Amino acid sequence: MTWTQRKIRWGILGPGSIARSFAGGVAQSRTGELVALGARNPAKPGLAEAFPGARILDGYDALLADDGVDAVYISIPHPGHAEWAIRAAEAGKHVLCEKPLALTAFEADAMMHAARKAGTFLGEAFMYRLHPQTLKLVELIRSGIIGDVRMIKSSFGFAMPGFMPEHRLYANELAGGGILDVGGYPVSMARLIAGAAAGQPFLEPDKVVGAAHLGESGVDEWASALLHFPGGIVAEVSCSISLDQDNVLRIFGTEGQIEVPDFWFAGGNRDVGPGRIDVIRSGTREPVSVNETRHLYSFEVDAAGDAILAGAHEFAWPGMGWADSLGTLRVLDKWRAAIGLEYDIEKPAKRINTISGRSLLTDGNAIGKRAIPGLPRAVSLLALGFEDFRTFSSGSILLDGYFEAGGNLFDTGYVYGAGYTETLLGQWLKNRGVREQSVIIAKGAHSPLCYPDVIGKQLSQSLDRLQTDHVDIYFMHRDNPDVPVGEFVDAMDREVKAGRIRGPFGGSNWTMERMDEAIAYAEKNGKQKPGALSNNFSLAEMLVPIWPGCITSSTDAWKAWLTARQMPNFAWSSQGRGFFTERAGRDRTDNEELVRVWYSEKNFGRRDRAIELARKLGKSPIHVALAYVLAQPFPSVPLIGPRTLDELDDSLRALDIALSAEDLAWLDEGPERRRA
Repeated sequence: MTWTQRKIRWGILGPGSIARSFAGGVAQSRTGELVALGARNPAKPGLAEAFPGARILDGYDALLADDGVDAVYISIPHPGHAEWAIRAAEAGKHVLCEKPLALTAFEADAMMHAARKAGTFLGEAFMYRLHPQTLKLVELIRSGIIGDVRMIKSSFGFAMPGFMPEHRLYANELAGGGILDVGGYPVSMARLIAGAAAGQPFLEPDKVVGAAHLGESGVDEWASALLHFPGGIVAEVSCSISLDQDNVLRIFGTEGQIEVPDFWFAGGNRDVGPGRIDVIRSGTREPVSVNETRHLYSFEVDAAGDAILAGAHEFAWPGMGWADSLGTLRVLDKWRAAIGLEYDIEKPAKRINTISGRSLLTDGNAIGKRAIPGLPRAVSLLALGFEDFRTFSSGSILLDGYFEAGGNLFDTGYVYGAGYTETLLGQWLKNRGVREQSVIIAKGAHSPLCYPDVIGKQLSQSLDRLQTDHVDIYFMHRDNPDVPVGEFVDAMDREVKAGRIRGPFGGSNWTMERMDEAIAYAEKNGKQKPGALSNNFSLAEMLVPIWPGCITSSTDAWKAWLTARQMPNFAWSSQGRGFFTERAGRDRTDNEELVRVWYSEKNFGRRDRAIELARKLGKSPIHVALAYVLAQPFPSVPLIGPRTLDELDDSLRALDIALSAEDLAWLDEGPERRRA
């Protein structure tokens, strides 16, 4: 039986009041039928009556294993959304997940990664987005009926009977509070309206400022935020679980205003929302209604069903597509950061499993390994940089993904994230128990504090942050030519003898001449020789330093030196910082850094040849650029800096590209011969 010959068979993961409303929507939809319910307490009285026609299954795993279920609606508390959406995708199930899609945008991105890999649908269940009232509101804004939009005010607030620590709205362990429970409504609506005013599906704010009251359990009981959008629109949004608010959406324009009460229920309740929009101009209130009588939740059921039947992975607009969901969550992330709200379940002590709720796998082999002189264990072909993360819950997703793919080489620096990068890695290594399988790159003595006595002092702080007694590879982050190189060698050698550096050391952004001088000094004085380098190396040659004091090793002279000495180079900006992507081009001059650092006809020739080879191999030019660094005739380890699991997986696509010496020469210099 084909998709077009039957309805989508829905299963509900987790019974509850909103799940019952969804079941009513399925019953009155044209595309779906409810066939199963996964419950942790299947014997609970009333389930059969509340979910008529559904088989009551014992547990969530049973629901995902049921071949009679096509799609799953997830309505459990927020902390379980990511885990069960990912598991559902892995089981081949389409997913409609209650808002918020996840605790953070980072978690949501991991959910989208799983759905993309599985080829399944994933949607966030903001049902108001699919109600006809929302499209009508957008049409009114675009028509200019109130002139140019200047300000948006929206609230979603209610008062619980009192503080109830066991209730999900107040429970810290269930990610309670108003921002995650209902704050997404005014935020997503404000982004939608700002987009409508700008002729776009939605618009992202360029500034978010938040405030809140955190109650006894540490969750936000009432909160407010200001959003500023490009073009000048300002949105005031608020939410609460301990305070009643008027819950009216107000849109102010230069020629009038629009008011929409309880827009999430379209002016009705969980069953029916007729839709009510008031346009106010010159003191006159003009009501607009779409006069809907269908079940409020049937719209999202059918929108999801239509997407699944069409083979789409996400909602069509005005439903919440993936970019839309990520945008709303990024605002909520900033709102929470502004008020200092990090749930206990997001901290290392309680986040002991991966995002899918499982223990960390330790036998991955997607990333191969190689030996580096001076190290007791093999290191992965790609080293991971991760300095963009500021919380354990966000950074651990990428660290887990990299390690499970076979990666074990972690790049840190004393100055990265004002020390947080080292702290994050230390928490993760301890939490996951994989310090002995991992190789830590540490860096210190960055200018202006580039002096011999700084090395040991900063290393002590780094070791405390990393929660370890040694690092495996150490680089001075910069050089100070005013200091005799022997003093630097002596300082690093002392750390080797103290057991705090247990592998090679060397320089990052050091010149060839200073490395030669340092090696000669060590040989003459019986010290450990500098045995590694961390300079820029890429198929595209860095023309001027990206940052002060940076050194490139991509020149012919450097390549000859590295090959002759067989010096390992841990290459930063190994893929040219976007030069091999569509961000660059002879006619693209909007990115100042790309133009200043990489634009030359010689580099564009290299880029042209990378594009040509990528087409033949069915890859992207950036994969060819990474393969070029890996294939050098000296130990060459690229440092990669993916921000998401998708970006990590994309980098791994370079690992099966085998380049010969002739390929390397052709990519670099472009001789007349061409790869067959």
